[in-house]
Amino acid sequence: MKKTLLLAASLAAVTALLRSSSRQRDLPELQAVPELDLERYAGTWYEQARLPLVWQSRCSGNSMAQYSLRDDGMIDVLNSCEDGDGQRIEAHGVARLAGTHPAQLQVRFMPELLASLPMVWGDYWVLELDPDYRWAVVGSPNRKYLWFLTRDKHFPKDRLDILILRAAERGFDTTRLKYTPQY
Repeated sequence: MKKTLLLAASLAAVTALLRSSSRQRDLPELQAVPELDLERYAGTWYEQARLPLVWQSRCSGNSMAQYSLRDDGMIDVLNSCEDGDGQRIEAHGVARLAGTHPAQLQVRFMPELLASLPMVWGDYWVLELDPDYRWAVVGSPNRKYLWFLTRDKHFPKDRLDILILRAAERGFDTTRLKYTPQY
């Protein structure tokens, strides 16, 4: 119970930060991919690297996200990882379209009771996407959060390096990236 409360408090802080709109003035507005087929995007994604997130501070490896489409048009989200002792940590959430753009989503990990509060929703934009939906680069428009996701547990480092370089060109501080061991 104590772990759950701590996780819920951490997730609340994270979603509030994700909603912040502090943009760097010298950078162009961030763009999401023009199209996103949510049916193809659903499923399991393995994290290869990320900008640090509060709730993930205890994650030492095997981070993944599972997305499932719901009948009401929303998306069930299950983020999970293993801590240093090999214990699984899970965060259950829900995602929705942020507006009319298909690749600009918002995610919340707080209870349904709080869903009407704007600060519990965090931006989740798909910034780059492989045509075959084998990898994706996801971030927030304020450039504070960034994830490199793949369908396979292991992804070639040279290909990941190219994606990281492109994220840096978009204004993300990739010097703070944490690589995610997948074993």
